[in-house]
Amino acid sequence: MVGHKIVNRLAFVLVVASFAAASPAAAQLGGMNGNDLVEAVKKSDGDKAIQILANKPKGIVDSKDGDGNTGLIIAINRGDEQWTGWLLNQGANINLGGKGGDTPLIAAARVGFSQAATWLIALGAKVDTANRMGETPLIIAVQQRNAPMVRQLLEAGADPDHTDSAAGYSARDYAARDTRSRDILKAIEEKKPKPAK
Repeated sequence: MVGHKIVNRLAFVLVVASFAAASPAAAQLGGMNGNDLVEAVKKSDGDKAIQILANKPKGIVDSKDGDGNTGLIIAINRGDEQWTGWLLNQGANINLGGKGGDTPLIAAARVGFSQAATWLIALGAKVDTANRMGETPLIIAVQQRNAPMVRQLLEAGADPDHTDSAAGYSARDYAARDTRSRDILKAIEEKKPKPAK
C-alpha cells in the first residue's frame, strides 16, 4: 500500500492535470479493446485511455501491442512519468514481460528511468526477474553504466551474481570487465556474494 501512495502522490496529480475529462463524444467508444488502449498510450491520448479503462475489465490495462509490449512498458521506454504513473494507478502488472521478456523494471533500467524504477520497486516489482537472454535489471543497468540505477537496484536486493544466458556473466562480472565504470564495480563489491548452497 505504501507503494501505491507514493505513485498516487507523485504521478496522479500530474496525470489528472494533463488528461482532460472524457468528452461526451468519447462516451460513444463502444467496441474498444486492449489494442485500442495500447494505441492510446502510444499516442498519449488521455481521453481515449480513460474512457476505455472506465468501461472495460481491469485486465485490459495489461494488453500488448504487436511487439508484445504493454502500455506500461511503452510509457517507461519513452521515459514518460505521467503515463507510467497513471498506468500503475490503473493496476498495470508490474512484473509482466514484454518484447524479449523485458519486464517494466528491465525497461526502466535500460532507459535509465529512475522514477519508474522507484515506483516499481515500491509496488513490489521482482528485482531479479530476467528476460529471455537471462539479463536482470541489474545486469542491464551495469551494461548501461548507470551507477545510480545500479545502486538503487542493489539497495532493493538485486543479486549481482545472477548470470545471464547470453554470455554466462553476472552483473559483477560485467562490472569487473568494464574499466570505464569503477564506481559501479565498487558498489557491487560492497555487496558480498551469497554463500554457496
